[in-house]
Amino acid sequence: MITNRSKIAIIGAGFVGAAAAYALAVKNMASELVLIDVNADKAQGEAMDIAHGLSFMGEMYIHAGGYEEVKDSDIIIVTAGLNRKPGETRLQLAQKNVAIAREMTREIMKHYTTGVILVVSNPVDIITYAILKNTNLSENQVFGSGTMLDSARLRSRLAEHVGLNSKNIHAYVFGEHGDTSMIPWSLTTIAGMEMSKYCTYICDQNNRCGKTELKEIEEDVRTAGAQVIALKGATFYAIALSVRRICECILRDTDSVMTVSAMIHNQYGINDVCLSLPFVVGAQGIRRAVVPPLTKDEEDLLHKSADALKQVISQLEI
Repeated sequence: MITNRSKIAIIGAGFVGAAAAYALAVKNMASELVLIDVNADKAQGEAMDIAHGLSFMGEMYIHAGGYEEVKDSDIIIVTAGLNRKPGETRLQLAQKNVAIAREMTREIMKHYTTGVILVVSNPVDIITYAILKNTNLSENQVFGSGTMLDSARLRSRLAEHVGLNSKNIHAYVFGEHGDTSMIPWSLTTIAGMEMSKYCTYICDQNNRCGKTELKEIEEDVRTAGAQVIALKGATFYAIALSVRRICECILRDTDSVMTVSAMIHNQYGINDVCLSLPFVVGAQGIRRAVVPPLTKDEEDLLHKSADALKQVISQLEI
């Protein structure tokens, strides 16, 4: 529970925004939580539904409002935008959602006084870039949820593969939150050991950690979101939990390393694009980047991801 006075504004009361609001409320992550949506009735209904359960959770002020409510927010979470359809990539969403993001940003900045802007709307790397370019805020104050969820999916999948708790696995997904994401396997550790050593000395009796298996895991992680969308039409629970975790790190000033999407300045020779790398996140947003050494092949894959994002950005009116 966050004990000091804090305020979170969520823009967008759709599946993701409402699920994020619920996840934040369950953990009493702020003293005030406001939902903002072009459909005011939807925002009001979601706020009321969550507020009716406060006696089971703790005291919070949960309500709906307009853009004027972003004033004095510690965190402004942007979830509004069109949903990804089955078979549609996140990058295909870009043209439609960038226009929405520009309008949202104009409305936010009319009332903005302080706080971090956390972008969740897809394609998150493109929308983060667009919102950042349309504000006068510092780059540490505007960032996206990035590959936080992808990295969680990877840890869960690896845990299943080796038969361990996911808390014993450190693994990350870098690059785009989407089709060109990459896994730096050289950084992956299991039970405190490099993955290659763990697989060789601990669990290689059945030869289950070869290149074929790693490719299957990589593909499972990359397509996990699309699989859920095909089955139920949208993804929102897991991303809501990742949003809650990011908010916790900001409000508690934990200086935690997270694969969020932020503006890149010469990390691995990449510039002027938002993508996910390890960043230290605290009360003021992003404190600094963490740039671990990658293999040559991994750097090449990261550059391909950055180039794919830049190609889309070059075709958009940001």
